[in-house]
Amino acid sequence: MKKRWTGLLLFMFSCLVFAAGAQAAQPHSSYWFPEDLLRWTPQGDKDAEFNRSTIALQDRFTGYQVNKHATVEPKVAALSAMNRQTSGVPSQGSEKFDANTFGYWAYVDKLVYWGGSSGEGIIVPPSADVTDAAHKNGVPVLGTVFFPPSVYGGKFEWVKQTIRQNPDGTFPVADKLLEVANYYGFDGWFINQETEGGTPEDAAAMQKFLAYLQAKKPAGMQIMWYDSMTSSGSIDWQNALTDRNQMFLQQGSERRSDSMFLNFWWRSLEPSASKAKSLGRSPYELFTGIDVEAKGYDTKISWNAIFPEGKKAVTSLGIYRPDWAFNSSENQEQFYAKENKFWVGPTGNPANTSGTADWKGIAHYVVEQSPINDLPFTTNFNTGNGQLFAVNGEVVRTTPWNNRSLQDVLPTWRWIAESKGEALKPSFDFTTAYYGGSSLKLAGTLSPQNATNLKLYKTDLLVEQNTKLSLTFKTQTKHADLKVGLSFADQPDKFVFLDAGGLHPGTWDTQTFNLNPYRGKRIAAISLYADAKQTIPDFSVNIGQLSVYNAKDDPNPVPEVRGLNVKEAEFKDGIYGDARLEWSATDRSVRYFEVYRVKPDGSKELLGVTPNRVYYVPMLRRIGPEAQTKLEVVALSADGRRGKAAQTVVTWPAYPKPVAAFAADKTLVAPGQPVTFIDQSSEVTEQRAWSFPGGTPSTSTEKQPVVTYAAEGTYSVTLTAKNSVGDSTVTKEAFITVTKDAAGGVKNLALNKPATADGACGPNEAAAYAFDGKVTGNSKWCALGSGPHWLSVDLGASYTISEFVVKHAEAGGEAAAFNTRDFHIQVSNDGSTWTDVVQVQGNTAAESKHPIALTKARYVKLIIDKATQGGDTAARIYEFEVNGLAK
Repeated sequence: MKKRWTGLLLFMFSCLVFAAGAQAAQPHSSYWFPEDLLRWTPQGDKDAEFNRSTIALQDRFTGYQVNKHATVEPKVAALSAMNRQTSGVPSQGSEKFDANTFGYWAYVDKLVYWGGSSGEGIIVPPSADVTDAAHKNGVPVLGTVFFPPSVYGGKFEWVKQTIRQNPDGTFPVADKLLEVANYYGFDGWFINQETEGGTPEDAAAMQKFLAYLQAKKPAGMQIMWYDSMTSSGSIDWQNALTDRNQMFLQQGSERRSDSMFLNFWWRSLEPSASKAKSLGRSPYELFTGIDVEAKGYDTKISWNAIFPEGKKAVTSLGIYRPDWAFNSSENQEQFYAKENKFWVGPTGNPANTSGTADWKGIAHYVVEQSPINDLPFTTNFNTGNGQLFAVNGEVVRTTPWNNRSLQDVLPTWRWIAESKGEALKPSFDFTTAYYGGSSLKLAGTLSPQNATNLKLYKTDLLVEQNTKLSLTFKTQTKHADLKVGLSFADQPDKFVFLDAGGLHPGTWDTQTFNLNPYRGKRIAAISLYADAKQTIPDFSVNIGQLSVYNAKDDPNPVPEVRGLNVKEAEFKDGIYGDARLEWSATDRSVRYFEVYRVKPDGSKELLGVTPNRVYYVPMLRRIGPEAQTKLEVVALSADGRRGKAAQTVVTWPAYPKPVAAFAADKTLVAPGQPVTFIDQSSEVTEQRAWSFPGGTPSTSTEKQPVVTYAAEGTYSVTLTAKNSVGDSTVTKEAFITVTKDAAGGVKNLALNKPATADGACGPNEAAAYAFDGKVTGNSKWCALGSGPHWLSVDLGASYTISEFVVKHAEAGGEAAAFNTRDFHIQVSNDGSTWTDVVQVQGNTAAESKHPIALTKARYVKLIIDKATQGGDTAARIYEFEVNGLAK
């Protein structure tokens, strides 16, 4: 807003050979400019199928409330950047633990997937994993159409392209927005027009555009408007519903938008509520905005203006950037602590939010809602990320991952731990899991005095004749009593407890309860109760699975999955392979598909899990010279049963000989100064032979030998890389320069020297900021628009240059997705004739170093060919060092 922006029962296939020319790259979520959107079709977008949500929006209910202050009428909209950037967002999660695995869906009525920028795209549908997680919890998700202010690269032509109407009365962009939402399976759009330069005619066209969306959109789809543009076409935030912006919400009997987000600088909200009522609209279709992007729960809010004590709420609540909890945290533990305080308040108990703190948590104002109103219900307390992945208690993957499509419906209340003493502490445990990457842990000192009842889930589940409940748990402790608590709709605060039986330390136990004695009742809440007859100072128990289901004597078989197909695949360096898989199923009752690699020793490694019918297998590392790799895919039903494993064999190409390559930590040294050489040969290298004429030692077989040179001069270096297939040799002539002049070391010759560039994002991000020696405080050069971008420095005289250091976006605290990917460096003595000295493709590092053979030059230019890892075209360089001799 104004202040920002900155797989399975299958046939056995004969050998499927990865086609070397195919492009089986990581699929990414979509983003467009208006003209790009008009050209988009699912058939023409090879990533489109990966970006479809496969989980339908669930019903949910309010039920009884645990917090007497909370109210039912107001709603909450969260405008949240669920990913750090718009471009480069993997469609099905990634190989990282660090992710915004938001879990307080019970307090959110709609999620706006915040994103878009002038350098990436301004029309941003939600990534499928976010939609999947939200839909499980009954929360609709809206994509964003963001027209940025001119100062952030906004162009009014994008507005014009969007609201262009055909002679037949159709709006092509509106039709595409509806097509995208329907195909991808999300629930509507948030429209934020903040580009200056509009006229009354443009405002009128925008109103027609909104009315067209209302007329054409399917039932249940929502359009939300942001208070920015007025009837004059200008950008003038009203911070209210007024005569100047009401026409974007309602005009007479014509509905233009389903809701409106009011800008942050509001005072009294009663006039807006009255205005909405006069238009025949509910005041709870107005979402009063609060901006928490910078300070989170330390933001000062006039809560009483929205939620007056003892009265009905005036409007609904719109929260801008609650992803603050994630963005401001150094690790996942800190993220969960901040998120809990944000949504529940400083007490950490949603049932008790009273106190003197200004920020009492969102649970203080709105009643939590739950989607748990149908059977079966199963949770593994899987947050959607992990440092490992377990299947039925067996760890089948030991590397980090995230995929929010796999997030379970997490506990409704976090946390209500009731005890007469000091209650046991609940948490998510990422070291132990039954299915997925986490489990629920209850730990602390347990004694008769502090028996703890942990309320977990608000439910509305009818107990029938064959209804059962199962609990899977693991503890390291004996002598404790573990029970499952149930309350029923007629007395939701009164629990009955089912004894889980004896504990067997160190193993996963499953206890199943027949709920037939409660037939006809509706379960209102589920809890976990721990007690002991003696003090246990280090009690802990992990809950791996909780399931309520109707048992069947003859359950239906797990549906067959047919048509496994490797759509695209490729090899890299003869030892890496990736593939895009697709298949079909006879029905949609499969919960997940598990994709495994079967290793040569017969062990299995989980590659990933998805609810979709397509999956990207990321880069497989060839195990030795294996000729074939077997992939196995299994279907998992909603009640936890698996189908027969289906397999396919991938045949590798001939095992390659190595490709020799190397670098050095420095190329300019004084006599006797050590140089470390770094073998960068391809991974199939088994042996290496170095030659250092004039150096000590003169030969080596080490991977990173250290060499000294006694005499001044220039020296060549040779490396031969070998394996069982063959060898290759590379020689770099005059690679090392030894001179007494280097005794004092090299210096950054570009520090504070005159600099120019092709452009700048603003006066505080000009070329000079890449040469000021700072990477903190947002000191950087930034350039908007399409590339290539360039940055040049005049050293003032001809100097001997030995190395360049480039500090990219991540070095300055930005997302790794913004690190410069492809670039080259040139030097010149006259500023007219340029020579390439460095060429880089595929960089991902936050800081990259580039030693070169000694070169004299006065001018140096960094040319950015691909500015980021994704589609963002904006360059971001925090520092560009030119290192060499000062004389």
